[in-house]
Amino acid sequence: MTSKIHPTAFIHPLADVEPGVEIGANTKVWRWTHIMSGCKIGKDCMIGQGCSIASKVTIGDSCRIQNGSHLFDGCVLGTNVFLGPNVITTNVKFPRSHRKGKFEETIFRDNCSVGANSTIICGIEIGVFAMIGAGSVVTKNIPSGVTAFGVPAIIKKSRTHHLEKLNI
Repeated sequence: MTSKIHPTAFIHPLADVEPGVEIGANTKVWRWTHIMSGCKIGKDCMIGQGCSIASKVTIGDSCRIQNGSHLFDGCVLGTNVFLGPNVITTNVKFPRSHRKGKFEETIFRDNCSVGANSTIICGIEIGVFAMIGAGSVVTKNIPSGVTAFGVPAIIKKSRTHHLEKLNI
């Protein structure tokens, strides 16, 4: 399996990038990060140290994934997504050691941000320009333009008037 790694991408020598990945121009992958075969990462991204990116993950352009974050099969990140340190995703709602079936998709829309140490339960969507506070557990869809936090995360503030100004 052949990788498509742009010549301007930086892969730290201690990163584990499997064959068969796509990594765009000017993307940086730091030490102790594992990127599995089949993963697609856009241009101008930064993947911090100690992250894991599974094979059925798509990351759009200009995303920032901070140290220690884990993206499992089924995650799709739009453009300009920010994931703080130690953000964890899931891909199965009822995990078992001998699992059969399909992984659930989790969508991070353009320009959304997720604070440090948050857990994102699979099968949900985080909307455009949504903001998730640090330490949150997100168990349901978060609409565009809102701030949500807590365990479980609930909407605390709407910022949709900003979206109207941007025609989003």
